[in-house]
Parts: sequence; C-alpha cells; structure tokens
Amino acid sequence: MNRLRLFLIPVVAIAFALSAHAARQKPTRPASKTELGTYRGYVVIDAATGNTLAEENADVVNPPASMTKLMTFAVLSDCLQNGGLALDTPVQIENEDAHMGGTQVYLDPREVFPVEELIYAMMIHSANDAAHALARVAGGGSVPAFVQMMNAKARALGMIHSTFRTPHGLTSERQSIDEGDLTTPRDYAILCRHLVLHTDILKYTSVQHRPFGAQRAKGAMQMDNSNKLLGHVAGVDGLKTGYTKNAGYCLSATAERNGRRVISVIMGCFGPKNNEIDRGRSRDLKTAELLGIAFAAIPASTQPTAPAPKPATYAPTPATKSKALTIKSASTPATTVPTPTPQPVSPVAPAAQETSLVAPATSPIAPAAADADDSPAPSVKFELPKKK
Repeated sequence: MNRLRLFLIPVVAIAFALSAHAARQKPTRPASKTELGTYRGYVVIDAATGNTLAEENADVVNPPASMTKLMTFAVLSDCLQNGGLALDTPVQIENEDAHMGGTQVYLDPREVFPVEELIYAMMIHSANDAAHALARVAGGGSVPAFVQMMNAKARALGMIHSTFRTPHGLTSERQSIDEGDLTTPRDYAILCRHLVLHTDILKYTSVQHRPFGAQRAKGAMQMDNSNKLLGHVAGVDGLKTGYTKNAGYCLSATAERNGRRVISVIMGCFGPKNNEIDRGRSRDLKTAELLGIAFAAIPASTQPTAPAPKPATYAPTPATKSKALTIKSASTPATTVPTPTPQPVSPVAPAAQETSLVAPATSPIAPAAADADDSPAPSVKFELPKKK
C-alpha cells in the first residue's frame, strides 16, 4: 500500500502540473469589454503621418465583412486611373451578379448601368450585387482574377495579415473561416490611409442618401448610407461599415477637423450583453469616442492632410450630403498593448443588412464650427455614456 501511495503522489502531481500548463497555453483572448459594448480590436492613426494615436489588439485577425468593398474600390480606382475603365463605361448585368444575396440593389440581367452608378451602390448601400458586377468587369470577365488583383494590392500596400477571397465580404455558412476574407484593424488603417490620400473615395463615402436606378420602370430605390456617423459626428466623411454574425460590427471611419484628418478602424463589435446584436450602436459610439481621443492627441493645423475629392466625369443623379455635427467624446485614455498573436475566429455567417440604431441623447449636438452651411442643425442626437 505504501508503495502504491508513493507511486500515485508524483503521478497526480504531474497530472495537475500538465493541466495547469495546458490552461495557461490555451489561446483564449476574450474581446475587450466596456460600458459601450465589446470589440475585438481597434486602431486610430494620423492620416498625414501614419502615426498610431490609439490602439488595442490592432493585429487581431478578423473578417472585415462588407468593409472588403474598400479594397474593391482601391483596385477599381487603379483601373480607372490607368484607363482600363471609365466612370461612364456601361456594365451589362449578368445572372451571377443578380443572385448574390445579402444587401443588394436588386440588379436584373436585363439592365445596364455605368460604372460610377454601381460604385455609388457599392459604397453607399453596400450592395453585394453591384460589387460583384464591378469586379467581374474590371477582372476581364473573371471575379477570381479581380480577387487576385485585390491580394496583389494588399501586398503592395504592406497589408501582411490580409487575405481576400471575395469582392464584397459575403460568405456562405458552408465555408470555413479560412475560406473567407481576413484582415486586421492595423492592415485596414493602412488601406484607408491609401484611399484617403490617393483616391477620390470620400466623394462616395460622404454621401448619406442617394437614389439608384432612376430609369427603372418602378422608379428609383432610395439608398441610405449605413455609416450613421455621417451627419452626427463632426468632420466624418467616410469610409465603410461591415457586419456578419461572426465578424461582428466593423467600421472604418475618417474625419477631418481644423485641417487635421484621422482614420479609425474597429472590428468585432457587439452590444454589452453577451454578444448582443445591437445594430452597430456600440460600434458607432466607440468610434465617436476614439475620434475625439485622436483629435485631442494631435495639434491643430491649417493645412488639410487629404486631397479634395476629384471631380466626377459622370454624375447621373445629384448626391445628397448631410450637415456635420459636433460631438463631445469621452475622456477615456487610449489604450496601447503589445502586438498580440492573431486569434482564430469561428466560421463566417451570411451577411445581414447593415443598419445602426443611435439612442436618443439628453442634449442636442451643436453644429460644427467649420461648417459653412448656415441651415438649422438636424434634430438627431448622439450620446456617449457618462464618465463614471
């Protein structure tokens, strides 16, 4: 019996030690949680210098969902600049474009639209069918060829943790995470800076409302931008939202105030209650807070840091741009953490239509001081939680 005890004691001790070691090595890193909700990672940069102003888990790997369309725009912009496409190039819609699912402008194979009209649909309404049609045409009739161009662009920009497999960010339930688009907040900040400084992306992403398909027999459909910071947060004029069940709510945003521009990317947001589907409210509030922190961290300048949007060569329908509003952000200090090892996430679910619900505030927001429009400010109110 004594010999048995002497044998069991070290065996049990070793078992406990191995169990403890395994627990320490388990690659779990829960999403950061605040009273605003949860998020997997974010980064905010100065557009002029590329310097990081705030970050947390900025290298966490996450599906970008419909933010994928920003890379689609980057490649399309290259095609437009090198003459491969023109804004008025007619695009004949095909069956494969019309059967994309998710958010759409309901393209029909009998229809023809100019490139720019489809760009507006892709950037304002996040239309998957428009993104597919544009990718097919720009790829010489091949969407896979266009996706190769997206990945080549990512490598050229130094987006070393990004892989694209679609031009729209929509994936099937049958696909594993490795078969979908993947990126990080830091990589996407690189992309957004390129877009702001070297393309006319803001011409499209700053539009809050616009009709699509005026020539249709049933009339045009109204497109509403899913970026609800437009018109609610001072200086915001882009860029793109994204959502799938497992990607969470994502947002690449940019704003310019007093001649300085910042770019914010946040990914994997949910409401504060157990991965709550909050229609992007926590994402929007956290982004508004981060923009305030970022602008407080850089000195004011009289020189703009981004080029003005390029003039359109084709504009079939006038766009509507909303009045900007100011917002007071929380004074929570920015958090900086060491670069984490990218964590795996579960398979991506089909995309849902992106919307956002902004809670009513206790006080109205004053119009932006730099806004030249003297018309009355919109009645929409935007609230950040009170600092405890």
